[in-house]
Amino acid sequence: MAKRKNLNDERKQRQIRYFSDSFKRDKVRDYERNVVTIAELSREYHVTRSAIYKWIYKYSNQYKREERQIVEKKSDTRKINALEEKVKELEQIVGQKQIQVDFYAKMIEIAEDEFDIKIKKKSSSTRFDGSGKTGESTPLCSTRFTGA
Repeated sequence: MAKRKNLNDERKQRQIRYFSDSFKRDKVRDYERNVVTIAELSREYHVTRSAIYKWIYKYSNQYKREERQIVEKKSDTRKINALEEKVKELEQIVGQKQIQVDFYAKMIEIAEDEFDIKIKKKSSSTRFDGSGKTGESTPLCSTRFTGA
């Protein structure tokens, strides 16, 4: 019984209003210019969001029901542009570093040929453990600390 009473009260509170086409066009134009949001229109004029979307689909040239439009906030656009600039800068730095690596490799190759010595470390060469002996390969952690 209480549910019926609440439902009837709610129906009495709801008013049937009619908005003119020019009013709807003005509100859609305001929405397109980012003057107001759909939520603000809904609260201010006590209209459902679906009704406002119907106005937009009917009176807007930009927004049609068949088309989807992705709207980015200005802050997101600024962030994206800043990140794109950072990517360009980093790509340029990587390119410069690659040129340096190529240059150093060529210099090492020329020095090896010119002075007839091996500068590049070969993968099959033995490790240098700091003991002064380069001919032998020893484990790096072979000694134990006894705590004297």
